[in-house]
Amino acid sequence: MEQKKSKVEYTTVTRDLRSFDKETGNIYQSVIILSKRANQISVDMKEELSSKLREFASSTDNLEEVFENREQVEIAKHFEQLPKSSLVAINEFLNDKISYRIPEPIGKK
Repeated sequence: MEQKKSKVEYTTVTRDLRSFDKETGNIYQSVIILSKRANQISVDMKEELSSKLREFASSTDNLEEVFENREQVEIAKHFEQLPKSSLVAINEFLNDKISYRIPEPIGKK
């Protein structure tokens, strides 16, 4: 995943709102773009985590296996340490790494 390679803040950062509406001209459109991208990133991360955890799934789980499966614990810890999808989306948006299109309102040409 690209999120692992990029330099994204892991904590909340105070940002200038005017930097978000430079491209779109509308802060609300920028927020919609950010939320859609964050959702895409979140879904991708969830799919990747699920596929990695499926490798360790067994049809017969007993209590001892649940506590002793260190590989699953390490994978979960790794994904917990990744930056939040919203922070990745903000970073991509501010660095012009998101492509988007804003449809014209109906009736205007």
